[in-house]
Parts: sequence; structure tokens; C-alpha cells
Amino acid sequence: MMAKKPPKPAPRKIFQERLKITALPLYFEGFLLVKRSEYQEYKRYWTELRGTTLFFYIDKKNTIYVDKLDIIDLTRLTDQNSTEKNCAKFTLVLPKEEVQLKTENTESGQEWRGFILTVTELSVPLHVSLLPGQVIRLHEVLEREKKRRIETERIPSSSTEKEKEPIEDYVDVLTPMPACFYTVSRKEATEMLEKNPSLGNMILRPGSDSRNYSITIRQEIDMPRIKHYKVMSVGNNYTIELEKPVTLPNLFSVIDYFMKETRGNLRPFIYSTDETLETKGFPVTSLK
Repeated sequence: MMAKKPPKPAPRKIFQERLKITALPLYFEGFLLVKRSEYQEYKRYWTELRGTTLFFYIDKKNTIYVDKLDIIDLTRLTDQNSTEKNCAKFTLVLPKEEVQLKTENTESGQEWRGFILTVTELSVPLHVSLLPGQVIRLHEVLEREKKRRIETERIPSSSTEKEKEPIEDYVDVLTPMPACFYTVSRKEATEMLEKNPSLGNMILRPGSDSRNYSITIRQEIDMPRIKHYKVMSVGNNYTIELEKPVTLPNLFSVIDYFMKETRGNLRPFIYSTDETLETKGFPVTSLK
């Protein structure tokens, strides 16, 4: 039995429009109740954390944000006691204002804390209660944010509009993927798991048709066994083809599902970079 499903991500077309407008990579998203100094009460927004800025939308379908909050100068994040059940409340203390945030469940509250602190402090916080797969995502976001800041410092402030045009072409690069995703074949994934058991026992890879995905796992019960599972892209969701199919909102949830169902016996197979993968004798194939 899985926990309450997280909200579905915004459709791809909307994601692309928002990316063009904000010109920042998406790290995390979901509904937040927000109370700024000029608000009389909480307002419910679909919220995206892009870079070190929170963008607020009326709902998931709007491409134009109605408000935004730069949190790069966050002084501290403080928890608030709440009498409401199954929600989390905390305050973002900034140099010029304090912003109160409230989540619709405690689990998403832990995630929001984790992602906000990771991008503002440039380190993964140790005091948040997250699943292993969620912690892996924080480390991925940390590396992406460090790289983004380095690249931003290199770009002259007088960048022309022409230099900004290719953003949409690189939307796939900016879309986050689980750390155990490799563009390898079924055979290569099997070899990786067999030769490097200490690095993990679960790989996410492209499917044979390049639209869907597959999970390759290596389990040791009586003897090592390799299994493959199809993960089908269905609309904005992903369905694991099991005896009783399981549909989840994103690929991170797919990885989390396998980890939860095996009580942590399955662990994402992780190399630091694709370059490291190549040095181990597994050339990374490109998907067109």
C-alpha cells in the first residue's frame, strides 16, 4: 500500500512555456499555501522552485506566474507549530520580509524544506526526514544548482535576446531524471549490475522504442537473478507493467516504488557521471 500520490506534474507544453519565460531549471513543484506580508490570508498556488526562485501560479495550467519570490538570500527557515492535522507550516526569513508557507501534507512539507535549503545553502540538509530516493534527488539538484551558478557567472550581463533563444531546444536536458538512469541497452545494464554490485542493483534505462522506459534489477535470493520491468509513458504518468499495473506521476516515484516495495533491498545503481561509466567499459549510447 503506497502513500498518498503526489500531484501530477504540469503538461509538457506548459512546462516548456514556463521554462522559456523564467529561463531557469525546474527543481521541485507542487501546491503551497503562501502568506506574504501584503496578504491578509493564505493564498493557494501551484508553486515551482526554479533555481533559487519560487514562482507562483493560479493553477497548474497557467503559463504566466502571478508572483515570485527570490530566496537566494534566505536567512533561515523556521518551523511553526500547527494545530491542523496532516500539514506542515514554516517561515522563510528573508532580509526584507518573512513569508509563511503551508503544505497540504507533512510529507510534501519535508520535501519543500529539503529542496529550499539545498539550493539556498548549497548543501543537502541532514535534519529532514526523506526517503533514500528523495535524498538522491536533493544531491542531483545540488550538483545542477552549483553548475548553474558557475555558468551564470560566466554569462555577461549584456546577453542578447538571440543568446536566449535555444532554451526550448534544451528542455530535455533541463528535465530532471533519476540518478540511476543511463542510456544503455538491456545487455549493458545487466553487465553493469553484475560487475559492480556494490554500486546498487537497480537501473532505469530507455525502452526499445525510445518513448518508454525499462527497469533492470539484480536480486540475490538463492542465487543472483536479473529481472526487467517495462515502464510505459501514459499521458503525464508512468505505468509499471506488473501483474497488477501501478501508475505513478513521475520516474522518481517509480524508483521510490521499487525501493519501498522491497524495503530498501533494491538500491539505485549510481556512478558519479557518464564519463565515469565510460571508463568502466560501458559506452553510453545516445538517443535521438
